[in-house]
Amino acid sequence: MQENKLNILVVEDEDSIVEVIKAYLIKEGYGVIETKSGKEAIKILDELTISCVILDLMLPDLSGEEVCKSIRKKSQVPILMLTAKVEEEDKIYGLNIGADDYITKPFSPKELVARIKAVLRRNDDRTIKSSILEFNDTDLKIYLDNMEVLVNQKLVELTMTEFKLLNLLASNAGKVFSREELVIKILGYDYEGYDRTIDTHIKNLRQKIEKNNKYIITVYGAGYKFMGD
Repeated sequence: MQENKLNILVVEDEDSIVEVIKAYLIKEGYGVIETKSGKEAIKILDELTISCVILDLMLPDLSGEEVCKSIRKKSQVPILMLTAKVEEEDKIYGLNIGADDYITKPFSPKELVARIKAVLRRNDDRTIKSSILEFNDTDLKIYLDNMEVLVNQKLVELTMTEFKLLNLLASNAGKVFSREELVIKILGYDYEGYDRTIDTHIKNLRQKIEKNNKYIITVYGAGYKFMGD
């Protein structure tokens, strides 16, 4: 563990690749923790402060996808997937389960460092954003840290799923999310229920927050988006 440095966890079982990545990251001033085990990677994230994970998809114990999904259940640490897979559906799958970026082997170490810097910048931008979202002259206030929602200054009781749904939509105001995207991001990639379940959550959420203003807009044939001033 490197003190006073951003620490990068490299989860890769090919020694030659690890050595190259490690050399470039150390040169850039990062601390490097390395492991060949997906299980060990999950344990390290529980014990140490990690700023970014470089995650190979082909590991000896768990698949990189399994590790990614396990990490996302408890952490939003940036994850950059490293793999020999080049099919578009593989990349889409990786991004859908929580990866922030994807780079294929063979790769340029300089490009890898640039990708790491980019995901770290994006993560910093997310971190410094206000923990309170306000819309329509504070008609709607969303407190992200303590998970409270006020409508007309009155506390509204939301379920965990409703809050996660509102947080996602309001934090990405104007962006259209398909039902499939909402199911994956809110209910999880392994959810096996009916995707129209998300419609029920939307309906219930609307009933609770839309007193004076309409916030959640149905985009027919596409999904839903959040609109608010």
